[in-house]
Amino acid sequence: MHKPPWMSKTSSKKKAFDGMENELTRFLVGSNVDAIIYDFAAHWVPPIATKLGISRYFYCMINSWFLAFLGTSSALVNGLENRTRPEDYLAPPDWVTFETKVAYKLYEAKWIVGAARNNASGISDTYRAGKAIAGSDALIIRDCNEFEPKWLKLLGELHQIEVIPLGLMPPNIQETNNDKNEGWVFVKDWLCSQKKVSVVYGALGSELVLSRDQLGELAHGLELSGLPFLWALRNPTQLPDGFEERVKGRGVVWKNWAPQLEILGHGSIGAFLTHCGWSSIIEALVLGKPLVMLPFFVEQGLNARLLADKQVGVEVARNDEDGSYTRNAVAESVRMVMVKDEGQKFRGKAKELSEVFGDRELHDQYVESFIIWKLNHEGEFV
Repeated sequence: MHKPPWMSKTSSKKKAFDGMENELTRFLVGSNVDAIIYDFAAHWVPPIATKLGISRYFYCMINSWFLAFLGTSSALVNGLENRTRPEDYLAPPDWVTFETKVAYKLYEAKWIVGAARNNASGISDTYRAGKAIAGSDALIIRDCNEFEPKWLKLLGELHQIEVIPLGLMPPNIQETNNDKNEGWVFVKDWLCSQKKVSVVYGALGSELVLSRDQLGELAHGLELSGLPFLWALRNPTQLPDGFEERVKGRGVVWKNWAPQLEILGHGSIGAFLTHCGWSSIIEALVLGKPLVMLPFFVEQGLNARLLADKQVGVEVARNDEDGSYTRNAVAESVRMVMVKDEGQKFRGKAKELSEVFGDRELHDQYVESFIIWKLNHEGEFV
C-alpha cells in the first residue's frame, strides 16, 4: 500500500509542533502549573517539566491493546528492537500471555515498521512515544476495565508505571441544531423517509484519502449491496462514472461535514461502515450500532480484530499483502450485518456493549477517580 498523503502532512505537523518547545518552556517557567498532560508527539516535555518540578502525565487517546502490542518504552525508543520486519507483527507478541486475535495483517504491519523510522520531523513516532512514556509519572488512557481489563493490566506491567484508565469519554447524545444547513435538512429528511434500521452509514474518518481504486470498489460494493446508504465522503476523489445517478434515491453521498452522532442515532441507521478509529467505534457502540469494518492504519486493524472477536460486526475481506478489497467483499460484508441471519447476532452484541460504552455515570467516575488520585499523590513526583 502506497504512503497516503495525510501521513506526510502529519510528519510536517510534528516538526512544527516541535518548534513550540522554547515558547512552552517560557510559559511553564512563568506559570504556577503543577501538572502537565501531553501525548506522544511531545517527547520533549518530560525533561522540561521535571526540571521545573511539574508532574507529568502521558495521555494515550487510543486504547490499551494498541500500546501494549508495541511493547515497552525502551523498545519504542530503540526502533521496536527485534521486531523490524512486518512479519513480526502478524501474531500477538510473546508478552501477551492470554488468548487473543489482536494482531496486524501484513499490509497494516508495514505501517508499524515505518513508524519506527525517522520521518520528516527528523524523529520516529515510536521514539516520541517511548520517550514520552518513559518520562511520565503515570500513563492515562481512554479505556476502561469493564471492556478489556487484561490489556490495561499488561500495559502497567510492560511500562512499570501507574496506568490510569480515564473511561471511554462517551459523547453527549443530543440532537444538534443543523436546520439552517439546507444540505443537512435534505439528508435528515431522506433518513426520516427510510425504514427503521434499513440504512448503512459509511464514514472513514476526516484524514483518510482513498485511492481511486479503493474508492471505486467501495462505491461499487455499496451499489451491489442493494441497500439504502448514506456515505459521508469529506475528501472525495473521483467516484465511478454514473455512480451517483445509478443509486439516486437509494443512496446519498454527503460531501461535507456530517453530524455523525446525530446520524448514528437516527432510527433508520442499521449499521456503520467504519475505518475503526477508536473515537468512531465508541460513538457507534454508545448507540448500539453493529459495524462493517474497513481498517487502514495505526490501531484500526487491531480494533477490528478485537471487535470481530466480540461479534459486534464483520471485517471486509482483503488481500493480506496490499490491503486491496473488492466490491463483492464490501457488498457481502454489508449484507451480512444488515440482512442475513448473522445480523441479528451482531445487533444483539452491539446493544449489549452499548450498556458499557454509553454509561456516562461510569465513565465520568473514571475521570473523577483520576483527579482524586492526582490530589492524593500531590508532591510525590517533583
